[in-house]
Amino acid sequence: MTSEILTYLIGFAIIVVFTKLIRWYLKHQEYSKVINKIPGPTSYPLIGSMTHFINVPRSERFYVVKKWSETYPDIFRVWIGMQANIFVSNPEYIERLIGSTKHIEKSPGYNFLLKWLGRGLLTSFGDRWHKHRKILTPTFHFSILDTFCSIFGEQSIVLVNCLKEYSDTGKPLDIFPYITRATLDTICETAMGVKLNAQTGDKNNEYVTAVHNFSALFSKRRISPWLNSDLVFYSTAMGREYQKAIDTLHKFSTTIIAERKMARKSKECDDNVESDDLGKKKKLAFLDLLLEANENNHQLTDTDIREEVDTFMFEGHDTTAAGISWTLFFLGLNADVQEKAFQELDEIFQGSDRLATMKDLNEMKYLERVIKESLRLRPPVPFFSRTTSEDEFLGKYFVPKGTFVSINTYYLHRNEKYFPDPDKFDPDRFANDSEKYKSVEKHPFAYIPFSAGPRNCIGQKFALLEEKSLLSGVIRNYKIKSVQKREDVHICSEMIARPYEGIKVLLEKRL
Repeated sequence: MTSEILTYLIGFAIIVVFTKLIRWYLKHQEYSKVINKIPGPTSYPLIGSMTHFINVPRSERFYVVKKWSETYPDIFRVWIGMQANIFVSNPEYIERLIGSTKHIEKSPGYNFLLKWLGRGLLTSFGDRWHKHRKILTPTFHFSILDTFCSIFGEQSIVLVNCLKEYSDTGKPLDIFPYITRATLDTICETAMGVKLNAQTGDKNNEYVTAVHNFSALFSKRRISPWLNSDLVFYSTAMGREYQKAIDTLHKFSTTIIAERKMARKSKECDDNVESDDLGKKKKLAFLDLLLEANENNHQLTDTDIREEVDTFMFEGHDTTAAGISWTLFFLGLNADVQEKAFQELDEIFQGSDRLATMKDLNEMKYLERVIKESLRLRPPVPFFSRTTSEDEFLGKYFVPKGTFVSINTYYLHRNEKYFPDPDKFDPDRFANDSEKYKSVEKHPFAYIPFSAGPRNCIGQKFALLEEKSLLSGVIRNYKIKSVQKREDVHICSEMIARPYEGIKVLLEKRL
C-alpha cells in the first residue's frame, strides 16, 4: 500500500468519525435544549451537575438531592455527566410513568447491579420480566406466607434474646446491626431454606459486609461519570473491591443453591414438602419453589434461579432492616404511640409469650399504621428510576423517549396536599375512620413505599408480615427510647436509605 493511499484512507476515516461526532453533538444539543426547559441545579459541559457532590461526604449526599427537591417541587432535572435524569415527585406525573406497563424498563443506573443481580426481577424488563413475574407471583401466595410466620416468630425470639444484655443498662445501643442480622437470618431461611445464624454467630458477617461494601461503591460509581465504563472502573482499586464484594455474594448463593439441589436429588426433601416439629407438612423455601419450576417445566435456568434468589436476598433483608430500624427509631421518639402499640399487642397475646400467628399479625392494625407512617417518612427506597419508552408530557414539560426518570418517593411522601403537617409522625393518617384526616385529598400514587402499578414490589406482603413479627417481638419485651433527635440521624442513601451512624436507643425490660 502506497503512502498516498494510506494517507487517503486515514483522512477518510477522520472525516467519517468527525461527521458522526458532529451529528451526535447537534442531536445532543437539541435534546439538551428540551431537557433544560425543566428547572434544575446548575450544570456544566461534560460533568453536568456532579460538581455539587465534590467533597461531599457519604452522610451528606442525600441532602444535596433533598435540597433540590425542596427548591424544585414536582419536577427537576439533573445532568450526570452528559446524561439527563429527571426527578419527579408529583403523584399525577408518577401515575403517568408507573401506572401502566408503558414505561416498564429501569434506567441504566440499574446496570451497575447486573454483575450481582443479573436480570432478576428487579433489573429485567420486557418479555423476560413478564415471564418471571408470572412464575414468581404464586410463591407469595397467602398460604405460603402463612408457613413463614413460624420462621418470623422464631427469629424475633432470637433477636429479643440478643438484646437482653443491653436492657436496663442505661447505655445506648445501636440497634441497626441487630435488626440487619435478624432480617438476614429470616430471609435466608425463608428464601433458601437454611439457617445462617447471623444473629448468634460471627457478628462481622461476610455477606452483610459485602452487601454494604457493594452499596457504598455502587453509589459512588453512579455519581462518577468517568467510572461508567467497565474497562475503566474494573482497572481501579474501587472496581477491584466492587468485584470482590460480588464474588462473596455469588459464592454465598451459589453454594446454598448447589447444596439444596443435591438435597432434593438425594430425596432429603420428600415430595417437595417437609415437616415441622409438630409433624405438619409445610411448603419449602422460595428457592425450592424455583427449583421445582425448573425441574417440572424447565421454565428457569440455573442462572435464572441464582439471579432471582440474589434479588430476593437483597430486597428482602436490606430494605426490611431499614424499615424496621426506622420504625423503632420513631417509636423511641413517640412514647404515646409506642404505648398504644404495646396495648394492642397486650390485648392480642394476653401476657403470653407465644409466637405470633398469621391471625395475630393480621390483628395488629395499629402497629401496621405505625409501620406505614414510618415508611412514609423514611421510605427504605427513597428514589427509583425508569426509562421512558416513548415521548411523554409531565405537566407542561416535554420528556423525550429514552429519558431517565427518577421517582422521588421521599419528597412525594411530604406533599402537604395529601399529608398535612408532613414532618409530624402520626399513624392516624392511615386510620380509615380518622376524623382528623377524613377531609384530606387522596391520590393512589401519593404514597408508594413499595412502588406502585404493575411493577410494584412483589414481596410487600411478605415484608409487612415480617416487620410486624419482629417489631411486635421487641415491643412486647422492651420499652424503647431513642437518644438522638430526628435531625441528628443522617440518612445515607445509596441503594437503601440507611441511618448513617446507626440508631441509638435505650432498652428497658417490660415487667
